[in-house]
Formats: sequence, structure tokens, C-alpha cells
Amino acid sequence: MTHRVIFSPRAEAQLVKLHKDIGERSAPAIGERYATAIYQYCLGFSTFPHRGTRRDDIRLGLRTVGYRRRVTIAFEVEADTVVIHGVYYGGQDYEADLRDAEE
Repeated sequence: MTHRVIFSPRAEAQLVKLHKDIGERSAPAIGERYATAIYQYCLGFSTFPHRGTRRDDIRLGLRTVGYRRRVTIAFEVEADTVVIHGVYYGGQDYEADLRDAEE
């Protein structure tokens, strides 16, 4: 079964910001490549959605997975959809952010 992968508005904004921030610190092309690589990695959840670690302690059904040791991707697997809730770079406090978003 193939799942559809969708990005929440928060996750989309985080990817755009990451692209911009890395592009400003190094080169726009590097920021674009990095953000695109994360996006492509997330699309891979369509065929293998239940990877990562369950984080029911933060939000019921939430899973997280690391990407290249610098990014934490937070997502939820629904019946036929994977929802990307956030893309957190460089040690951002995703736990607090996702708990606050739930309330």
C-alpha cells in the first residue's frame, strides 16, 4: 500500500526557512539542495511510513526520524496518508513546539 505524503503549513514554512537560512550562510544553491533532499526523503514515507520512533509521549500517533544528524522530522501516519508536522533543524525543541501546537 502506498501512502500519500502531505506537508502541514508549519512543515512547509520550516523547509522554506531552512532553504533561505542555509542559502544566506553559504550559497542559495546549497540551501536549495539541502531543502530538496529533505523533501525527497519525506516523500519516501509513501512506501515505508512506519519508520522512526513513536513519540506518543508528545502527541498520540506522532513519530520522529532523524535526517543527516542535523534534522528531526516529525510526522503522523494515518490510514493512507503521512502528514509531515515539522522539520526541525539543529537541535530546535520540537517536543515543546509540537506539544504547544496540539493545545
